[in-house]
Amino acid sequence: MTMRVCKWLLTFALLFVAIWTPAYAASRIKDVASLQAGRDNQLIGYGLVVGLQGTGDSLRSSPFTDQSIRAMLQNLGISTQGGESRTRNVAAVLVTATLPPFASPGSRVDVTVGSLGDATSLRGGTLVMTSLSGADGQIYAVAQGSIVVTGFSAQGDAASLSQGVTTAGRVPNGAIIERELPSKFKDGFNLVLQLRNPDFSTAVGMAAVINKFASAQFGGRIAEALDSQSVLVQKPKMADLARLMADIENLVVETDVPARVVVNERTGTIVIGQDVRVNEVAVSYGTLTVQVTETPTVVQPAPFSRGETAVEPNTTIEAQSDGGTVAILNGSSLRSLVAGLNSIGVKPDGIIAILQSIKTAGALQAELVLQ
Repeated sequence: MTMRVCKWLLTFALLFVAIWTPAYAASRIKDVASLQAGRDNQLIGYGLVVGLQGTGDSLRSSPFTDQSIRAMLQNLGISTQGGESRTRNVAAVLVTATLPPFASPGSRVDVTVGSLGDATSLRGGTLVMTSLSGADGQIYAVAQGSIVVTGFSAQGDAASLSQGVTTAGRVPNGAIIERELPSKFKDGFNLVLQLRNPDFSTAVGMAAVINKFASAQFGGRIAEALDSQSVLVQKPKMADLARLMADIENLVVETDVPARVVVNERTGTIVIGQDVRVNEVAVSYGTLTVQVTETPTVVQPAPFSRGETAVEPNTTIEAQSDGGTVAILNGSSLRSLVAGLNSIGVKPDGIIAILQSIKTAGALQAELVLQ
């Protein structure tokens, strides 16, 4: 066998492997998985926004705002007995924030503010000191600061203009962490990595990559795939947990996801995964348009007769069928599938209907997700 023939066979073998090998994406572990102990926590609180230019709550329609104003003034040593509040510069709001993992006292987080009453705008307002509690009822942060509202509204006597939402806003770095979470990262003995996209192939591959690293570094296996979402990593005796996590999260793993087609019927968005396959099917798509036209005719009686003017109905119905082209779809690859759908010449809503029909016929070898 000559050298040229050997090179040709080698090239053909490499091309064959490239065609039939599944396309995997290589990513770092930190990009595809998160630490179970490093979860976020939701915080919530009730507060008041002051300094509004007459766009706050009407106290008659929002009695809780009046009660909150009186309670706040009494805590400041101001008596409000026997008086009625008629201000429109205050609004009751609900304050939410996300407590990041391993947050320490003194650090700051953003908060989101939303109106509870009938305030028309929070623009220009200032959030008064508001305590934020977790699900356990403990106070973990205190929020205060100026509210940033992206929307605006303008109103005149005969017209009004609005854009965005003016009754919600954000306070950048408006909350100060006052209490840390009871659990400590260093107190743990094991690490549990949770995949953001659960998949058994990815979980097993991640465990294999971690064990390969651990065998070279610590001389043994430390990772085990528990299910399609969780990978358990046991801490070696002489290892530092923070340094171990830093080394693991930078390891590269080949990720795999099931074939999936995501369809959003409201916006007409279609997302087709790379591994989606369609068996050979014949598709015909056509639209039937029925147009009904009413052209009534007025009939006048003869002069000097005793007849009456009448209206004679005249209806015209036209039916028109567009499309109807038959196309053969054989989606052995994503490119051929998209080319076959485009050859029919239909709009996104038509493609959505075609994909649903192909799935019903059993020819779509993928999960069809409707949003």
